[in-house]
Amino acid sequence: MRSFLAVFTAALILGTTAGSAPAGAAGPTGAAPRSCPRGVLFCEDFERLPRGGPSTLNWGVDTRNGTLTVERARHGNQVLHIHTVDNGRAFLRVDDFAAPGNRFYGRMRLRVDAFPTAPDWAHFTLVEATGTDSSEVVRPIGGQYAPTVPGTFWGVGADGGPTGDWTNWRESAPVTEDAWQCFEWKLDPTDNQVAVWIDGVANPELTASTTAHGGNDVPFVLPKVDTVKIGWQLYQGGTTPGEFDLWIDDIALSTKRLGC
Repeated sequence: MRSFLAVFTAALILGTTAGSAPAGAAGPTGAAPRSCPRGVLFCEDFERLPRGGPSTLNWGVDTRNGTLTVERARHGNQVLHIHTVDNGRAFLRVDDFAAPGNRFYGRMRLRVDAFPTAPDWAHFTLVEATGTDSSEVVRPIGGQYAPTVPGTFWGVGADGGPTGDWTNWRESAPVTEDAWQCFEWKLDPTDNQVAVWIDGVANPELTASTTAHGGNDVPFVLPKVDTVKIGWQLYQGGTTPGEFDLWIDDIALSTKRLGC
């Protein structure tokens, strides 16, 4: 696994960006910069990276009609700005990942400027895990626009495996625009469990397991994860809005829950 220490130091440039938290809002941009905890499997707080396009050996990029940019937020810490056009994608990619027993937790702080309201059933992903032993592409953090409600909601999902392409969105988990939130997730091979916390609170409906998921009536089996992608992808074209912007900070993958 690659070292989590960045190989570049941050450039000392003053200024503000659109990734700043709204005035008076709590969140990572309203607190002192957070260092990476010791003993994690992967960590990136963007503080040691130069501003601009990614310049690090610690993680790769996966983009199509999208960009990743390290920016300075209003209160001094640095964040990753993700921009995509229509059904584009832009991911930070953690390769050569290995969690003991294939069990791990993830955490990120997130602000999304706007979510899709078209086309109907527009589906997006922010975290994706893949690997060996199962062809499932696991998406613990993602969501979908549901015109029947209407609304846009978070939901656990998957694709590429026997369970098919599904997003089990829940009305109990509506998205929030233009506000910093903390998202956590867990992948556990015990009963092939996926679990999600938002701002430190568990949502028991945002889960999946071997027999309880949103796909075909066959067992859901987690892959032996060796790649984790964090960013944004939307799968349908002709979107409203036509472009998407989000900001991510304090990414960590760990054998234990780190909390918010």
